[in-house]
Amino acid sequence: MREGAADPGTGHGLELRDVRLTLGVRDLLWVTAAVAPGDTLTVMGPSGSGKSSLLAFIAGTLAPAFKAHGEVWLSGERIDQVPTERRRTGLLFQDDLLFPHLSVGGNLAFAVPSTVRGRAERRRVVEEALKNADLAGFDARDPATLSGGQRARVALLRVLLSRPRALLLDEPFAKLDAALRAQFRAYVFSEARASGLPILLVTHDPADAEAAGGQVITL
Repeated sequence: MREGAADPGTGHGLELRDVRLTLGVRDLLWVTAAVAPGDTLTVMGPSGSGKSSLLAFIAGTLAPAFKAHGEVWLSGERIDQVPTERRRTGLLFQDDLLFPHLSVGGNLAFAVPSTVRGRAERRRVVEEALKNADLAGFDARDPATLSGGQRARVALLRVLLSRPRALLLDEPFAKLDAALRAQFRAYVFSEARASGLPILLVTHDPADAEAAGGQVITL
């Protein structure tokens, strides 16, 4: 199935040009779309429809069992043929995936690019990020002592500190309770838009799509 026939344009944001995923003889999806910086594209569909596989293809982690065709462009660069580490896509999952052997600050420092040099400067970057997320003073905390909402915020901070060029969201709100889900959704979209990132969200929850705004593709 081919979705979104609009011309993706050139130069900025995230562009999917005739991206088609197959598993064996089965076509999973066929998408052409463009997401400008600060805008959101939501891909909805049931489990097994290829939503997470689309994110994996963009990020460069698609399992060998899948076949992919088409092109992915990010900030004017074709990225589907370059190594994963050069694509600079930030991926946020249902699970926060914080490193249990590192402190909160250690988790965040892990993501700070190597271009930020010097221990003091890297620490300053981490502390500023925590302060802006209302987590000042949490740098020495064990992630296991955090609430679900706090862990979710730290996970997002870690992604953003890596300075991605796009934010890929793989149902990151699914495991949160209703009140926390609404709060964290608003936080994620606010932070991503403030950073000028194109956002690609995959979900099966219509409330996620409504909160995200922007374009919606249903598989």
